[in-house]
Amino acid sequence: MSLSIIYTRAGVGIEAPLVTVETHLSNGLPSMSIVGLPEAAVKESKDRVRSALINANFEFPTRRITINLAPADLPKDGGRFDLPIALGILCATGQLIADSIMDYEFMGELALSGELRKVNGVLPAVLAAKKQQRKLVIPSQNLAEAQLVGEHHAVGGNHLLQICAYLQGQRDLELPAVKPIAPIIRPKQPDLIEVKGQYAAKRALEVAAAGRHNLLFIGPPGTGKTMLATRLAGILPDLNEQEAIESAAITSVSDQGLDTNNWKVRPFRSPHHTASAAAMVGGGTNPKPGEISLAHHGVLFLDELPEFERRVLEVLREPLESGSVTIARAARRAEYPAKFQFLAAMNPCPCGHFGNPRGVCRCTSEKIRRYLLKLSGPFIDRIDMHVDVPAMTQEQLKNKPDGRAESSAVVRQRVEQTANHQIQKNGKYNAFLNPKELETALNFEPGAEDFILAVLEKLKFSARAYHRILRVSRTIADLERSDQVTQVHLSEALSYRRLERMLMSVA
Repeated sequence: MSLSIIYTRAGVGIEAPLVTVETHLSNGLPSMSIVGLPEAAVKESKDRVRSALINANFEFPTRRITINLAPADLPKDGGRFDLPIALGILCATGQLIADSIMDYEFMGELALSGELRKVNGVLPAVLAAKKQQRKLVIPSQNLAEAQLVGEHHAVGGNHLLQICAYLQGQRDLELPAVKPIAPIIRPKQPDLIEVKGQYAAKRALEVAAAGRHNLLFIGPPGTGKTMLATRLAGILPDLNEQEAIESAAITSVSDQGLDTNNWKVRPFRSPHHTASAAAMVGGGTNPKPGEISLAHHGVLFLDELPEFERRVLEVLREPLESGSVTIARAARRAEYPAKFQFLAAMNPCPCGHFGNPRGVCRCTSEKIRRYLLKLSGPFIDRIDMHVDVPAMTQEQLKNKPDGRAESSAVVRQRVEQTANHQIQKNGKYNAFLNPKELETALNFEPGAEDFILAVLEKLKFSARAYHRILRVSRTIADLERSDQVTQVHLSEALSYRRLERMLMSVA
């Protein structure tokens, strides 16, 4: 038979569309051509495949070889097509006879010796193959990743000869570990009890964690803003099964390594303020996920917020609202989920001491205003909570933590209980409620709604800021196990709008 068909998977965003590798041998001058929009790495596979077949003691045909990667309009990249191309040539030449080969899909990069090397994007491919009721054959190094889907949907090998022997029923391949996945190993996180004082900021951190609200810390240098922010990861609940799979799929298609020991721990991304817009949202000729997608179902922390370029901050506006980002290029388009919790810290002015009674501010009102206006109004509206982190006295710093100080483990327990209550009641965290769902979830005590409407009319908040205040107040009520949203809850939520008050004071 001079024609063979092998199934494999491409990578487009976090999707793994089916690719059919059609191999045809014909008479003519010996050559090998690959068609179907292959990029450079795929075109180079002809040399890797030739050497791998020869070194594995197979015969490389001295005929005209045409390999079609269908569909033809889907760009293909990477070394994942080496293994299916090699198997297609072996089947077309009759060196490999496997009646059940249509029940499998194949992915893997070949070394010149015929050994298999690890590839990216295996997790989405296993999920897609599972839906088609086919088994994915992959390099053994990718089996730990495939284990997250289950032990019956993938097999792995270390060499091309092992794969061929398996397909002919001569040996078995390695399976993902049948043993249960090891308990989640949470990496050691800094503890909240190490932060002295700042009880209002700690309370805000707990509220933000419980409802997945976006949070901005504002205060002079050295007041503990970054310390508090880095402790958010220690009080967040673990990912559920679906969230963990989605987060792991993004890590799988990126250049990041997927650690299966803590795959249910929420990601915490903290890019430097010199990061570009492409690094933040993703990009490249073959679009790869950026920081906001790598933080999907986790936290994106931006320290020294106004030091980021205005353009970089503005590209966050749409993902903060929609929970996804679409990267469009001339050749292709990829959509990545980006439902992250935004966390940031900033100084109140260029010198950092505006409003600090224990410091001298050297900035004029105009300089402070220009500094704060690096953050646009629509961007500020998308941050649920703006919290003041005041400077502490030397006496407060010397004192040991008092009885009010709580460890991250204690706070995390309350956060988990509140988060579970929201999921059971609304099916999602309060931060992600749309206006209609929010209206249903709110249950104002008598007079509370009139109070908030009067305050918002006076402060001239936007409709978006109004809804975010209501979501925060609902979370505060949930933390206190209150069915009703009271005036006290609304007042606390209003107190977490520090930045608008700062802008009014320097206007």
